[in-house]
Amino acid sequence: MSTATAALLSNRPYAVLLSLRTLAMFGFSFAPVALAFGVLGLPGGDASMLAVVLAAQLVPEVVLLLIGGVVADRYPRARVLQLGQFVCATGWFGLGAMLLTGVTALPLLCATAALTGVAAAVINPALTGIIPELVPPELLQQGNAWLAMGANAARLAGLVAGGAVVTFIGGGWAVTISGALYLVAGVLSLWLPHKPAPANPEDTMVRQLIDGWDEFRSRQWLWVVVAQYAILVMMLQAAHGVLGPVIAKSELGGPAAWTAVLAGEAAGAIVGVAVALVWRPHRPILVGVIVSGFAGFPAILLGVSGPLPVIVAAALVMGAAFELFGVLWLTTMQAEVPPAALARVSSYDAFGSMVLGPLGLVIAAPAAAHFGVHNSLVVCGIIASGMTLAALAFPEVRRLRARPVAAKPG
Repeated sequence: MSTATAALLSNRPYAVLLSLRTLAMFGFSFAPVALAFGVLGLPGGDASMLAVVLAAQLVPEVVLLLIGGVVADRYPRARVLQLGQFVCATGWFGLGAMLLTGVTALPLLCATAALTGVAAAVINPALTGIIPELVPPELLQQGNAWLAMGANAARLAGLVAGGAVVTFIGGGWAVTISGALYLVAGVLSLWLPHKPAPANPEDTMVRQLIDGWDEFRSRQWLWVVVAQYAILVMMLQAAHGVLGPVIAKSELGGPAAWTAVLAGEAAGAIVGVAVALVWRPHRPILVGVIVSGFAGFPAILLGVSGPLPVIVAAALVMGAAFELFGVLWLTTMQAEVPPAALARVSSYDAFGSMVLGPLGLVIAAPAAAHFGVHNSLVVCGIIASGMTLAALAFPEVRRLRARPVAAKPG
């Protein structure tokens, strides 16, 4: 065990955060398969009902992200994180109860699913903001990396365990287990130190939202990369959400092949985090943007009917690139953005990166019908990777250097 890792794990508040975040991600990874098959297993459950329930979950998260950032700066972040975990647990418990009892009232299902989206809108900005409160500057990158490592390991384990629970005892029980895991994470958050709210509570929420926007737009490297990822995510939603599975079904052997691609990406994510644990580049945004150029390779290979092992290898590289970027990006934001505005800036980051994602899902089918699935995948891949060149045209992206940190004496 490295000295940095030993120092982190001996830091009780950080160890609590790592534990609760890993547990919450384990619960979250149960949810997609469990909710999908749970809803489809209801009397009258079909693809349309599932789409409506999923939209009811996603829309509040995207719409309320900016408010969540204000809340996480305006109130003690440990309290906000705790409340978010408990609200999320309530939502999953409610959905589990309805699935187990066969309730098919769509408005009630949607309202309960929306609770989990509302919770996510406050959990994520609060998490970004609380990490620098618990971790000294010289350990910040390693702290972010271990949180990502725990989340990715939990995601892999949760996919396997969630699938098994859905198969053997049903989606309702799997969703209920998600709720239980979030409940335990909420209880663990009681042991986080409750530091005062970083932002001035006398300012109105609207004023704080405007101040957060000013912090966001004043940093060229920040808004440029968020714009890059808005387009990149839109393309990958089309490629990996719709078009890739179509090719996997028609040419690569079906669900097993697509599972192999997703597993390659998940394995690559762990590799990317491992690299981030030992490498601190002097120009983190430049490195992060360059490695993001690998994002389009799996889509291009799918579009040209590449061999499955090569596509899986490309997915592994993409997963590693995304996680390395994620750790470098988060660490840079935490170092460059004033602590009092960090949650708000991270919410603008998340909102901007996600806002075009649904559009990618919408345009995928018409693009496939008009241009063909293969051509559409190639174009999506080229645009996703090509956004790297557009981002590199901006000076701050190329030149921003990591802030030097010195270990605390003693």
